[in-house]
Amino acid sequence: MTGFTKLIDGYYKFRGTEWLEERERWSELATGQSPKVMIISCSDSRVDPATIFGSRPGEVFVVRNVAALVPPFDPSGGLHGVSAAIEFAVTKLKVEEIVVLGHGACGGVNAALTKSLKDSKPGEGGFVAEWIKLLDGARDKVLAEHGATDKGQAALEQEGVRVSIENLKTFPFIQKALDDGTLNIHGAVFAIADGKLRVLDEENHFTPA
Repeated sequence: MTGFTKLIDGYYKFRGTEWLEERERWSELATGQSPKVMIISCSDSRVDPATIFGSRPGEVFVVRNVAALVPPFDPSGGLHGVSAAIEFAVTKLKVEEIVVLGHGACGGVNAALTKSLKDSKPGEGGFVAEWIKLLDGARDKVLAEHGATDKGQAALEQEGVRVSIENLKTFPFIQKALDDGTLNIHGAVFAIADGKLRVLDEENHFTPA
């Protein structure tokens, strides 16, 4: 069985069970969506926000990318997929909360920490190497304290969440929503190895949920 045929098999199982059980809800969702929460998470196949948080269809608006990163606000235009998703979630869907979800054993974070992609060139790949430059400042801080160690990896996974949160605040419509009290931003890191979730508290520390 190929990967795609396995997906189709999964679809038939879904269509015959969960979809039927939630048929009324799916009918409602066909008319529109009104999620209250946006989750920005990593593309990593092991870290599915809906699975981790047990959310139902229509409850969370999710954008996923390498290392769950948010770029700073850039008014120059261009192809900004993450920024477009954020704009849509905040200005159109009016989400009330944004969660930046990092995770343990993140390959993107490891690449940033070790600079293992430093030889990639535009046109020969290079997209990930450019993207994770968003972590350069945090990387310098982590290396100075922990080096390129397991502790450094864990520290940069947390710093990455902080970087994304600060970058979110550079978007004018987000800052306005924060000032108006209509939006809250949260940070969290999910550990694949033990399944534990750590949440960023008011003192900017990650503590068990």
